[in-house]
Amino acid sequence: MTATASLALRTKLAPTTTVLRAATAVLWRPDGLRQRYPRYLAAMHALVRASVPLLERAAERCADLDDPAARTLAAYYTRHAEEERDHDTWLLEDLAAAGAGPAAVPPPVVVELAGAQYYRIEHEHPVTLLGYIAVLEGNAPGPRLADRLTEATGLPDGAFRTLREHAELDDGHLDDLHRVLDELAPPPAQQTAVSVSALHTANLLTRLFLSLAADPGGHP
Repeated sequence: MTATASLALRTKLAPTTTVLRAATAVLWRPDGLRQRYPRYLAAMHALVRASVPLLERAAERCADLDDPAARTLAAYYTRHAEEERDHDTWLLEDLAAAGAGPAAVPPPVVVELAGAQYYRIEHEHPVTLLGYIAVLEGNAPGPRLADRLTEATGLPDGAFRTLREHAELDDGHLDDLHRVLDELAPPPAQQTAVSVSALHTANLLTRLFLSLAADPGGHP
């Protein structure tokens, strides 16, 4: 039986899971965590504020395509943009509760994460954004992480809203993405493009987490 598009993507991403889990384990180690956590929030704010504009641009590009499947994809991106709206504000509120603020300059690896998607949307195909979303939502915080970090850092509960919300939301979002990907049943070239986007994203996200873990100050 032919593998579905979502199963093929999950299979290709499987080797990255162990690497990303190892990176997050180092990121969340107890020593220096109180100083490191606000820096993580600032990096996530820089990344998450690109989410809705990326989704909206991908939906616009779908409208330019003479492809019936693009209408399904555009509807998904439009719906998902509304689901992600204002999550960057949550991160600003978390930062304020932690006694910190957003980064004056976005970390270069964050610019590369989002910037690669703009390139792919404009010059490859907007379906490639699915690979990016699959990695980000496939590596969402666990349901007990916020409680563990609250205890380890001594920071107020208000500094962990985004972690708590995404622990609840992202699993369902990933299921929705897999359903849409299977409904689209992209041709082989597009499936490859989605996988390349996903693998690139996993590599960059690992780099981001390791850089945050390595140094409580400076830029990743």
